Amino acid sequence: MERTTFMGYRRDNGRVGVRNHVLILPLDDISNAACEAVSNNIKGTIAIPHSYGRLQFGADLELHFRTIIGTGANPNVAAVVVIGIEPGWTQKVVEGIAQTGKPVAGFSIEQNGDINTVAAASRKAKEFVHYATGLSREECPLSDLWVAVKCGESDTTSGLSANPTVGNFIDKMDAIGATTCFGETSEITGAEHIVKGRAASPEAADKFMSTWSSYNDFILAEKTNDLSDSQPTKGNIEGGLTTIEEKALGNVQKIGKKTQYVDVLEPAEAPAKGPGLYFMDTSSAAAECNTLQAAAGYAVHLFPTGQGNVIGNPIMPVLKITGNPRTVRTMSEHIDHDVSAILRHEMTLDQAGDLLIDMVIDTANGRHTCAEVLGHVEFSLTKLYRSA
Repeated sequence: MERTTFMGYRRDNGRVGVRNHVLILPLDDISNAACEAVSNNIKGTIAIPHSYGRLQFGADLELHFRTIIGTGANPNVAAVVVIGIEPGWTQKVVEGIAQTGKPVAGFSIEQNGDINTVAAASRKAKEFVHYATGLSREECPLSDLWVAVKCGESDTTSGLSANPTVGNFIDKMDAIGATTCFGETSEITGAEHIVKGRAASPEAADKFMSTWSSYNDFILAEKTNDLSDSQPTKGNIEGGLTTIEEKALGNVQKIGKKTQYVDVLEPAEAPAKGPGLYFMDTSSAAAECNTLQAAAGYAVHLFPTGQGNVIGNPIMPVLKITGNPRTVRTMSEHIDHDVSAILRHEMTLDQAGDLLIDMVIDTANGRHTCAEVLGHVEFSLTKLYRSA
């Protein structure tokens, strides 16, 4: 590894971002239109519409707040305008984001209406754009970079090339003290014993098995052990992965050969035990998983794919890696890192990992990923159960 620094935005709380977004963040689904109107008024802002935020309760409501607050708190975000239908919950999100020290303001539509709310929020958003564009990047050690990983539309090439390339990256980043994350609870099925054995402590191993078992118990409670319409996906099967066990064994290649995870996180939970690899309990759906990892504070995402996937994220750049030469040929505009040379014995895994580190540094320095250039901003909240 020759390059050990990147140029990032250091926030007041010490975290380092690689993008400098001014976010127009709806608390709830009925505030989407107002947020999009503000973003349309003020260039240099981004709105993130979503489908939830009303009449949720219990753990589902807690997850909603954790995800929304975490999204605004992500170090890739410079400032946030929050809009909600009523002031109480809106203020809760504002206060949560404000703990990072970044500029944040909240507006409620109730007893104000869309027009007045959009006008006031637009004025504040304009102030925030001036603030954000006055910030400068500074040189930061690579250990300050938080990187999340997830795979999608895997096939037989994934476990032989793209996923091990990410694993090589994880091993090298872990050695320098970076913070990384993997998830996809359902896609661990069949390799859960391997993941348990990679825990850094008995406590972490027990926590992982409790998390995975809870998911498995939920599936069984639904009176089914048949996930054939979801796991593996039709794309996985077309690519040669016919069972969830085959898929899982390729999936776990993403955590490298020697790195141990230090803790197990709830969905959208920020790591609290210092640098290292973390497992997060997430859906295996790409947009949901990425949304949760971004809400936990991860600044860059690595997404190995076999059959091809187009996923992006509004605030966290997503790099896609493939070893499938057909995917390189048919979906080249979506692929950031082609490692198909591994399968032709023209590139070693170590070389592929080093090239991926270089690409991540370039991305952290400001180079846009394929998903960013193509406008992919998928954002999907995880919902635990029906609303009241």
